[in-house]
Order: sequence, then structure tokens, then C-alpha cells
Amino acid sequence: MKRRAFILALGGATAWPMVARAQQPDRTRRIGVLMNTSKTDPESEVRIGVFRQHLEQLGWRVGRNLQIDYRWGVGDLEKTRAATAELLSLAPDVVLSNATTATTLLQQATRTIPIVFVVVSEPVALGLVQSLAHPGGNITGFSYLEPTLGAKWLELLKEIAPHINRVAVVFNPKTAPNGALFARSAELAASRFGVDANTIPVDSTPALDAMMTSLGREQGRGLIFPPDTFATVNRKLMVELAARHRLPAIYFQRPFTSDGGLISYGADITDLFRRAASYVDRILRGEKPADLPVQQPVKFELVVNVRTAKALGLNVPEPFLALADEVIE
Repeated sequence: MKRRAFILALGGATAWPMVARAQQPDRTRRIGVLMNTSKTDPESEVRIGVFRQHLEQLGWRVGRNLQIDYRWGVGDLEKTRAATAELLSLAPDVVLSNATTATTLLQQATRTIPIVFVVVSEPVALGLVQSLAHPGGNITGFSYLEPTLGAKWLELLKEIAPHINRVAVVFNPKTAPNGALFARSAELAASRFGVDANTIPVDSTPALDAMMTSLGREQGRGLIFPPDTFATVNRKLMVELAARHRLPAIYFQRPFTSDGGLISYGADITDLFRRAASYVDRILRGEKPADLPVQQPVKFELVVNVRTAKALGLNVPEPFLALADEVIE
């Protein structure tokens, strides 16, 4: 059930004046794309489809004046490092980087090739840019979620599963360097919602399985999954394990809920890919990443899966359903 999307601004979006379009260059331009989803993931098709469509509207068409080289499913450091080296060896004019791990490794590998990132939380704290308004180097892009959202996830999870009294914030520290900041936000808010919150790091699928099995034996447990490339790559397994062990969980993006997760709340990633095409266009026409301010998300989605709620024995409150952008029956 679709509902009208609501708009939230975390810090506000920075607008820029329209610039005159330069004449299209004669030579074919080259874009490298690092994706943390697999090529066969339906979400990959949607996100890249929107990105390419917007590029075409701006005058760039694959096979005519544009070539795009992809590397998919970069979910761990070694695979991402290899994919980064392969893309940079092709001498792209600009690289579109999906998520924190890929962007960090790209920064380590080049300080000259322009990089436009999407879905990176806290790029200033990570040292990817000097500031949101003035990135100052070869990297700019579209940030993702603020760490303070940890408290909001806890609030939403408690509202839909009021019986929980202990919540674990689960992430892989290697692929989610900001995970501790989201966890801290949840921990600081925990007493307001009558729960205890703690952090559980996992760095492999066996560790994830063991952790979920252990928590499933306890009463009143809930889970929060903050932004994490490891989670994105393994989202179907995470959703399956949460269902198997009857653990209410909230996730950071819609695909988890579409795959059977209970609830998700986060920025509309498809919208970030669409907006990223505008920055790629401007860089291909001669502008510098250092002069393009980092943009923040302006469109957020709350999605709830009623089928999963029923399977967990949960009754979703009517006000909660009214607030949701999408309810999966």
C-alpha cells in the first residue's frame, strides 16, 4: 500500500544556481561505477536505471558519447580494493561510488580522479571531505544518514514491538566505520523507552548466524541494523535469520522490508542516485568536485511489513500504519 512520501531535511539540502550547458565533447567520456549490491539484485537495476535515465536527460547516452564500467557486490575490503584498482586502471573521467567502504578505498587510491559518492554517512568525520559546503578535494557527493537516527530507530522499533526490553545494534566495524555513532545514539535514548541497548559487532556470516541464534533464545530481544555494506550484501540472510529466531528488527533501508524484514526507515537511495547524475554531468562538463557542496538527503521512507508483524505476533498500531509511506500487506 503506497502512501504519500514525506520529506525530512537533515541539515537541509544545499541548492546551487543553474549553470550554462557547455557543448557536448566529441570524445566518448568514461564513468566507473562501484556498487555494493550485486548485478542480479533488483535494487541494482532500479538505482542504476534511474542514474542512467537522468544522465540521458542531461545529454549523456551510453554507446554515443558515454561508456560506463561497473564493478558489483563490493561487500568486503579485499574485493572492494581489487575492484577499485580495476576501475582506476581504465582511466575514468569520474567514478560513482556507492557506500563508505568503496569511497574510502577510492580516496586512498587516487587524489586526482573525480569521485561522486552516494550513501555515505558522516563524510566529514571520515575525512573524505573538508566540509559539506567546501569539499576541497577530488571527492563530493550525497551523504546518507545522521548518527542521531539511532534514537529514532529505537523509538520506531519499540512502538511496533512494545514488549522488547533489550536491543542490540548490529554492524560490521570493518564495513561500517560509523556504526558506533548510530549505536551511541540508541544507547543514549534507551532509558526513555525502557530498554537496554548494546552493540554487537559481527564480521562474517557465521558470526551473524551464531549471534542471531543466541539472541533468539532470550526473551524481549530486538535488533537495529544501521547503514553497513556487510548488511546490504547479506540482507536476505539477515531477514531470514530474524524471522527464524522471531526477533523484531528495524533496518536502514527499504529493500530489507521488501525482502521480509519487519520495518525500515531511512533515506530514499534511489533519489540519491538520481541526484548523483547531476553532479557527474557537471564534472564531465568541467566543474571540480572541490567546488560542488556535499548534498544531504531530503526524501525519507518508513516501510512496515504487516505480514512479518503478524508472523511475529505483533499488532501494528493504526497511527503507525497511517505514518508509513508503504505498508506491505
